[in-house]
Amino acid sequence: MDLEALYTSLDLLSRFGVTLNAEHRAALQTSFIILKTHMKFSRVLFWGKIFGLERDYYIAQGLGEDEIKDRKYFYSQDCIDWYLLPPATETLIDEVAVAAKGRFMGDPSHKYEQGTMEKEEGGGFKVVKVSEEQRLAVTVFTIDQEAVVPKGAYIKKTFSDCVCTMQSLLWQGLTTFFELPITKLQGYIYMGDGLPTFDLSFM
Repeated sequence: MDLEALYTSLDLLSRFGVTLNAEHRAALQTSFIILKTHMKFSRVLFWGKIFGLERDYYIAQGLGEDEIKDRKYFYSQDCIDWYLLPPATETLIDEVAVAAKGRFMGDPSHKYEQGTMEKEEGGGFKVVKVSEEQRLAVTVFTIDQEAVVPKGAYIKKTFSDCVCTMQSLLWQGLTTFFELPITKLQGYIYMGDGLPTFDLSFM
């Protein structure tokens, strides 16, 4: 969501557990301006937060003039220093699916590795290795592709005195909101552990 709308949106969505503390809000206010200017973005959006066992990841999305083609993702653990996430290529997506399991550790340099049953040339098994930074890039990309609903996919309903929200069952922690009271803001934010829920038939 836009930084200008962030504070109002978080205040209205706090009843759903979507919140940031005052320190992080203040840090975002300053660091987003720096990121936007340095990278020459037209807008910088707060995408959400992925929980780690040791530290959490805050995610920002930078948009260029062409907001569909020219978008980049960044992560931070203090809402001050931002680091560019690598692109989520098809090869990287496949490697992360094989190697990375369980909760995020909260350490971008943490390595995941897993042997596969596919034999390499000359014998032996292939060992797939990925970093947590690469896993983070794939997770953000996947949530955007699979869980964020395109404009026009819902029938709009009017709620005069409440926040109209839709929460993803596949990616618990993803909240899409429409027509916030007075402000008419709309958007989405993710705050979760970065793990999909596959047992939907039991929910």
